[in-house]
Amino acid sequence: MTESVLSDELLARIRGRAAGYDRDNAFFHEDLAELVEAGYLRLFTPTAHGGLGRGLLDVAREQTRLATAAPATALAINMHQVWTGVAKVLLDRGDDSLLWVLKEAAAGELFAFGNSEGGNDQVLFDSRTRAEPDGDGGYRYYGTKIFTSMSPAWTRLGIFGKDATDPDNPRLVHGFITRDSEGYTIKDDWDTLGMRASQSCTTVLDGVHVPAERIFRSLPVGPSADPLIFAIFANFELLLAAVYAGIGQRAIELAVESGRRRTSLKHGGRSLADDPDIRWRIADAAIWQDGLYPQIDQAAADVDNLVDHQAAWFPKLVGVKVRVTETVRQVVDGAIRASGGSSYFSSSELGRLYRDVLAGLFHPSDDESAHSTFANAVLGPPA
Repeated sequence: MTESVLSDELLARIRGRAAGYDRDNAFFHEDLAELVEAGYLRLFTPTAHGGLGRGLLDVAREQTRLATAAPATALAINMHQVWTGVAKVLLDRGDDSLLWVLKEAAAGELFAFGNSEGGNDQVLFDSRTRAEPDGDGGYRYYGTKIFTSMSPAWTRLGIFGKDATDPDNPRLVHGFITRDSEGYTIKDDWDTLGMRASQSCTTVLDGVHVPAERIFRSLPVGPSADPLIFAIFANFELLLAAVYAGIGQRAIELAVESGRRRTSLKHGGRSLADDPDIRWRIADAAIWQDGLYPQIDQAAADVDNLVDHQAAWFPKLVGVKVRVTETVRQVVDGAIRASGGSSYFSSSELGRLYRDVLAGLFHPSDDESAHSTFANAVLGPPA
């Protein structure tokens, strides 16, 4: 891996602010300013266009490192990295339709995801948002998007909706709005159990306009072989997995610190780091954690190296995401069991990780979707 953009000193400052953001349910403005200054938004942009020229493997490792300091900051900034990663994956495969995303990211624009919708378990293959053509190649969008991370700060929001003008051939139309677009409202409704600093508020689209030059895809409803779908899945699933791997890594670090700090009256005041039960719990968590990194690294390297797994790509991607998020919940649980009752206090970093890690249950692809994907891969579609 090339040298990290995230210095130890920067990570220490970010870690030092995380508890306050969580306590106050506040956005990570200071973190964002420092990450921008460090060039973090330019990771995927090629050097020829003002960026750092990194691939998915490097960016995933950076996201793991950031998540050890502040999971909510890492999760939110993930959305920017996903869009720039999508543009990079397409560019690497000869499609420059989103090259402007990489250029604007290098110029300081902040990209966010406005795709998730309540009740839409088809994710990218259908939409409850209405896309109405304006007659000039652009669209107006009507619908509600949930979990819109970085709501206080994004400058570019990717959205999509369904154009049902031709009922026999409905289309899913993707585009970007800007912060100064008219016709959308951000609700102040982010008050959650964990990942609080991400400020992933609900965004209501009430006729917001996307001009023709910002419409970048029109796809049929249903699964699609368009490279955009692969690019979104690859970046979304693997960068999510990277963030949650960082949570597990930090949980083990905290468990080790706790074991060395705490003592046992039963064992004559000796450190609990010598207690066989505590050692077993921490070792068990470390064993589970250790298996995560090769999965993320291999899949990310395959994306960077243009390996063509064809139809096997989607099971591979959703499998990594689900295995990592489910495993890290076990890792954090083990770390808490090894660390004792102090982790139950709201001021505990480990307690915060316990709340943050639960968000992994809700990101696409969820457990049910992943099982359906694998069932179709190994058994074929149901009769």
